[in-house]
Amino acid sequence: MDQLLQPGGNIVINSFSGTVAVTHDIDNNFDINLTAFLLNDADKVNGDTGIVFYNQPEDPDGVCSLLTEDLGNTRNHKITFHLDKFPSGISKISITLTEDNNRGFSKVKNLRAVVNAGNNIISLSPGIFSNENGIVVLELYIINGQPKVKSVWKGFSSGLNGLCKNFGVEVQEDSTIPSPNEIEEKHTEISAPQPVLISLKKKEDVHKISLIKNDNAPDKILVSATWIDNGDRNDNNDDLDLRVGILLPDGRMKIIQAPDKAGDFNKDPYVFHTGDITKASQSCPGKETVHVNPKISTLMGGRVVLVCSVYSAVSNGAVSIASLKPKMRMEYGSHVVECSYEFEKKFGGSFIYTYVIGLIEIDQDNITLKPSGQTSKFMSEATPWLEWHNGTYKLTMDGPPVFKGVPSPTGGKKSYS
Repeated sequence: MDQLLQPGGNIVINSFSGTVAVTHDIDNNFDINLTAFLLNDADKVNGDTGIVFYNQPEDPDGVCSLLTEDLGNTRNHKITFHLDKFPSGISKISITLTEDNNRGFSKVKNLRAVVNAGNNIISLSPGIFSNENGIVVLELYIINGQPKVKSVWKGFSSGLNGLCKNFGVEVQEDSTIPSPNEIEEKHTEISAPQPVLISLKKKEDVHKISLIKNDNAPDKILVSATWIDNGDRNDNNDDLDLRVGILLPDGRMKIIQAPDKAGDFNKDPYVFHTGDITKASQSCPGKETVHVNPKISTLMGGRVVLVCSVYSAVSNGAVSIASLKPKMRMEYGSHVVECSYEFEKKFGGSFIYTYVIGLIEIDQDNITLKPSGQTSKFMSEATPWLEWHNGTYKLTMDGPPVFKGVPSPTGGKKSYS
């Protein structure tokens, strides 16, 4: 599964062996090189053989090796690692970059790093750098028998010499070597990483995101449904409606759909539908979006759950919603999560009017997403319904029907508030 690791974060990887690719655009104004340091518990090398770089592309124990190659306009610094080959006294690999023309990294374009280990694909996006000409990109290590990766992205103002001295490598002193004060680690400002897509395709897939609570917190959670024209040459049956059912802490349910039940971002229900879309094509998918207030759990007094579904009214013409390939996407800051469960195309699919494309649970600390795969029954206008059950929530497909321009039914055993 693809994952994004924020600077300072660490995660267990499911293999002791893998690769690290650090890439950037090729620019003759810059001379960028990768160096890997094999470190002991004191974060120092045990000798010159603990340095892997362009003139020594492999260590004698086979812990890691370096290959640098140009792929079109991109330079790829690739480290192959085997943490299970750590010799006695070595516990970590620190992977670094240096810019040896003293131009710094501020104008290096498309700088990024990706770790591949087993079925883990972990992307690490850097922050904004200024005059730093040395960067500790990431660390690979073993703790409690588990291999892990840590995203670092911290800068040094003293290039390779400063990095070497920091890791205990003796360098020849001359006028170009910085003073000890100059080689102290410089904490650089971290900007928001570039978005990386997390795709959830199976019913059992789950992804959790921590809500950001500082001044840089995103001001909204974007949730959208997308679908395409199925190529049946009928322009009148591509109109799906994004509906969002909201389970409140007290067990009541609300429903959002455009245009008549659009909701509100700044007051109850703290979810707002931005508008009704009626057309889709292969090249321009249909897309409806809702804005969710990230503080919805706090404002509502507890945990809430959103059930996102797409609906095709009978009046739109017969169509199998599965053939329109509906997906749910959530965007929150640098986090992009897509629920892309592939619904089965089956006989009678034109008479199944509602497909649940994703579930979003929000508390005061986290957003948890997962696909669903559930649909309404054959020729049923029932809506998805949520209830609290044994500390979690339960989804059934027996909520009251909802139609545009018609007030939601009230007074029944299940009704929207």
